[in-house]
Amino acid sequence: MELLRTGEELLIRTAASGVVPAAWLLKLPDESQLAARTGRLKLEIVSHCWQYAHLLAYQLSSLLRFPPTQLAVRMTVFHSAEDTATCRMLDFFAAQAAPGVEWNWQQLPKEQLFRRSIGRNRVALSTTADWLWLTDCDIVFHRDCLDTLARELQGRRDRLLYPRDERVTAMLAESDPVLAAERDVPRLVDIDPTQFEHLAVPRATGAYQIVHGDIARSCGYCAQVPLFQRPVARWAKTFEDRTFRWLMRTQGVPLDIPGVHRIRHVRKGRYGDNEAEAKLRSGIRRWKARLKKQI
Repeated sequence: MELLRTGEELLIRTAASGVVPAAWLLKLPDESQLAARTGRLKLEIVSHCWQYAHLLAYQLSSLLRFPPTQLAVRMTVFHSAEDTATCRMLDFFAAQAAPGVEWNWQQLPKEQLFRRSIGRNRVALSTTADWLWLTDCDIVFHRDCLDTLARELQGRRDRLLYPRDERVTAMLAESDPVLAAERDVPRLVDIDPTQFEHLAVPRATGAYQIVHGDIARSCGYCAQVPLFQRPVARWAKTFEDRTFRWLMRTQGVPLDIPGVHRIRHVRKGRYGDNEAEAKLRSGIRRWKARLKKQI
């Protein structure tokens, strides 16, 4: 079974490299058919959280500390009942009122949570928002982020957008105060922006996919690829964003949006108690971060 899944992943990744025309799988609506909405827009932010409650606290706190004034936000978080720390964090924030923000917690069996495209597809097909921001729970929407986005989205018909720049931390170890202090205690927190440095975003990658609502409702999120809609026993490597760009026939259009911050962390919650794999993956992440900084 594992061999078959690996083969299917390889086939999809090869197709998404451009070998296969995306039109064979999906006929896209023409951009001229998409609504060019103006005024007070509706944005749905979609995040997934598994064993990252301490990072999710920063994301949800940013919506309370810097609530949007120019658009209405629905904050959707997919999680699992087995992740009790995240459940406690969500219970805490559900009791916090944020002007212009609606909390929407969606519980999934962990096997569905581990395949991120399942939740994203579910929201894409059912959303009533003008735009979707598909993100990760280590992203922080800091000062001026969402209100600038509201201005940038006025009258646009693009299928896929993304922030041109982000601010990132160094690769933080578990002992770093940002990650270690009161690790899973439900609370309001804030970042220190001076600890972040500029990094260009080259395309609409996993955490930075801003999708037109009409496209989302019409096409879903990788709904045409059965592999990406099947539950898995462990967190699946996220190749679906590349597939989604292929289906959309675009790398995305960049927007100048301030206040987009990402907390980079060496240890991934997805590896659980597998110490050997965690150490190996952590080393790879450190090496990739150093390489990216040099480019």
